[in-house]
Amino acid sequence: MVTAAQPLPAPVLPRAARVRHLGPNWYASVMGTAVVGSAGAALPGHPSGLRGVFAGFWVLSLLMLIVLLAARALHWGRHGDQARAHLLDPAVAPFYGCLAMALLAVGGGAMTAGRPLLGTGPAVALDTVLFTSGTAIGLAAAVAVPYLMPVRHRVEPSQATPVWLLPLVAPMVSAALGPLLVPRLPPGQPRESLLLGCFALFGLSLFATLLMLPLVFGRLITSGPLPLALTPTLFLVLGPLGQSTTATALIADAAPGVVPAPYDRGLGVFAVLYGVPVMGFALLWLGLATAHVVRARRRGMGFAMTWWAFTFPVGTCVTGAAALARHTGLAGYEALAVGLYAVLLAAWLAAAGGTLRGLLSGRLLQGPRPAPVEPAPATGRTRSGAVR
Repeated sequence: MVTAAQPLPAPVLPRAARVRHLGPNWYASVMGTAVVGSAGAALPGHPSGLRGVFAGFWVLSLLMLIVLLAARALHWGRHGDQARAHLLDPAVAPFYGCLAMALLAVGGGAMTAGRPLLGTGPAVALDTVLFTSGTAIGLAAAVAVPYLMPVRHRVEPSQATPVWLLPLVAPMVSAALGPLLVPRLPPGQPRESLLLGCFALFGLSLFATLLMLPLVFGRLITSGPLPLALTPTLFLVLGPLGQSTTATALIADAAPGVVPAPYDRGLGVFAVLYGVPVMGFALLWLGLATAHVVRARRRGMGFAMTWWAFTFPVGTCVTGAAALARHTGLAGYEALAVGLYAVLLAAWLAAAGGTLRGLLSGRLLQGPRPAPVEPAPATGRTRSGAVR
């Protein structure tokens, strides 16, 4: 009797080889978990009973960060050749921005979701260490990766993907989380220096993103949809949008008594004038990215670690909408923050479930496999774009 062929089980890797293909993209899982806690803590009027849930997500992200840092240290120690190859791979090198953002997300989460559990003193100490190290690594990645792209990577315009934004968004995360530490510094120049430093990081990341985003959108328009496995990375564009809206609002919150008048009030006005249109564009991009993901799913897109792109960027839009609700008093932004948080939870469950299954089967720790090929369209197009 003929039976249907069963998929072959994943080979069991030797212990020394289990971390060989552990790339910096894994830090996205830490970011995506931490933001569930911090975005939840930012929701307007959330019940106090949920604080334990938000703290639980933060604790999980902290444990994930510790384990992943240890695994990546082992990776560099035992597989230095592979680690160096990652730096020279244009598809992998931008993910080094995720290391910085993972440190920053866990550190910022300690001040929001984790503080009721840790206490103020330990939360400030932990955030200080993680914010300092994350900001330094983020600035290094924001310079190093764009430098390597023309000098060593030699990329083509058709290779542009939203992944290129990752090292440029890391300073924006610092800009959004640095204001949490401003009140912990001595009054006077220390506070003002940190606050204006965060504003400078906001500008650094914003203008760098504005340089890179047209390349990504132009590639999408002229070369067609992204490969199936990379389609979820379209959600990465939401990161600088939501995070910059959050950054301007938190900088404005910390400004009174730190910067002289009228700049303190001006920062509050800027937070609204900047955040409202940017959040509008974020909702437009959310619809566009969702349509592409639905299309890719219908054409066979399976789980990949790129699914974590559904989490952190959406979380930044939650905090951005919650900040606009606080600054404008509009109930519509409150509803938007709650609705986006529901999307974030669903995205985290999908990404975490797929990652857990992949780890248990061993497939996620294997070397890269050929990506599924999208079926060729049944229709063609003339040079003018008309379907024939």
